[in-house]
Amino acid sequence: MEVQYLIIFLSIFWHGCDAIMWSLAPNTQKCLKEELHANVLVAGEYEVVEVKGQRIDYIVRDSKGHILAQKDSITKGKFTFVTETYDTFEICFISKVPPEFRGIAQDVTLDIKVGIEAKNYEGIGEAAKLKPMELELKRLEDLSEAIVQDFTLMRKREEEMRDTNESTNNRVLYFSVFSMVCLLGLATWQVLYLRRYFKAKKLIE
Repeated sequence: MEVQYLIIFLSIFWHGCDAIMWSLAPNTQKCLKEELHANVLVAGEYEVVEVKGQRIDYIVRDSKGHILAQKDSITKGKFTFVTETYDTFEICFISKVPPEFRGIAQDVTLDIKVGIEAKNYEGIGEAAKLKPMELELKRLEDLSEAIVQDFTLMRKREEEMRDTNESTNNRVLYFSVFSMVCLLGLATWQVLYLRRYFKAKKLIE
C-alpha cells in the first residue's frame, strides 16, 4: 500500500478553528501534528464520507509511538485523551482500499478542541448543580489558570533559550581563543623552522 505523509504544523488547526476538512486519496495517510503541554485535555470529533469497499482508520499517538486513541473503519465519532507530558502528538487518518477496487478520494472532517475548549462545562454545571453565573466563573477560573500556565511555560522556555545562547557564546569564545593559540603556535614554529633552515643553508648568520 502506498503511504504518503502530510505533516501539518500550523497550530491554527488545533486552536481557534471550528473544523477542518480535506480529501484523503486512496491508500494514503495524512497526519496533523502539534506540541502540547502536560495535563491538557484534547477532544476531537470526526466524520468521514463513506465509500463502498473502502475504509479509513485513525490513530492518535505521541512522539514515542504510544497509542492514545485508535479505531478502524470509522464513519463518525469522537475521541478524547489527556496528555501526560509535554510532547508532540499526532492524529493520522489512513485510507485502505483493496487491490481489486479502483478507489476514490474520501472527504474527512475533523474538529479538535484543546484545553478549556474541550471541557464540557454544561455537564460540569449539571453534575455540580452550579448556577449559570457560577459556571461562568468556573470557566473564567480555568481560563486564568491556563493563561498562567502558558506564561510560566513561556518564561521557562525563554530561560532555557537564554542559557543555551550563553553556553553557545562561551563555547564560541573558547574555540576562538583556542584557534588563535594554535595559529600563533603554528606561526612561531614556522618562523623557527625557516630560521634553522636558512642557517643550515648559510643564507643567514
